[in-house]
Amino acid sequence: MIVVDDLRVRFADFDAVRGVSFRVPAGGSFGIVGESGSGKSTVMRALAGLNTVWDGYLEVAGRPLGRGPSPDLFRLVQMVFQDPYGSLHPRQTVDRALSEPLLIQGLGDIDRRIRRILDDVALPATARYRYPHQLSGGQRQRVAIARALISEPSVLLLDEPTSALDVSVQAEILNLLADLREEHGLTYLMVSHNLAVVAHLCPTVGVMSNGEMVEILSAEDLRAGRTQSPQTTRLRALSTELG
Repeated sequence: MIVVDDLRVRFADFDAVRGVSFRVPAGGSFGIVGESGSGKSTVMRALAGLNTVWDGYLEVAGRPLGRGPSPDLFRLVQMVFQDPYGSLHPRQTVDRALSEPLLIQGLGDIDRRIRRILDDVALPATARYRYPHQLSGGQRQRVAIARALISEPSVLLLDEPTSALDVSVQAEILNLLADLREEHGLTYLMVSHNLAVVAHLCPTVGVMSNGEMVEILSAEDLRAGRTQSPQTTRLRALSTELG
């Protein structure tokens, strides 16, 4: 479960996030959409422990979050970034990328865990000793997802996980994420500017504009154009891919 209550983030004299509140039930999936600068990524960075300057209340898997880095938090929450090539070390093999989180967190049975997670994300065993440049974009994102999942978190934060991929590969990754959530009982929070991508994975969507959550609605209502906020209506009109 994720609880965000009256989250406020201020940088100098700029209010990046203003009183944002929402809840994601355990095993659920919640999407945040908005244009660049709306504050959606700032919310995610606070939940990930990457931004420690905030006010309000944050809770993940029943644990209130403090403002400092916490090893317990990193075990509970993992993040998948939008650029799989940039998030993977170019001089590290897939094996090294997947081994490091286990070593850092003192988890054993490394070989079995790596073989299992590669199978979970539908990568061949031969990918284990390859470097990122030897993989396709979709395969690199599968590695990034595997790295996030290998320490068995309960919450996955998805930062535009398909925006750097070809359209033909996006659906494969979204379907993989949907299968993994069901299989592992994961809770997802996803941010994107693409309404179609969010609506594909998240039954409930929050719309942000100028640091505020202006509307929370179902993906079904979003598709049908049953919106309340002018910002949501405008954002939907700008999207040419929403089915």
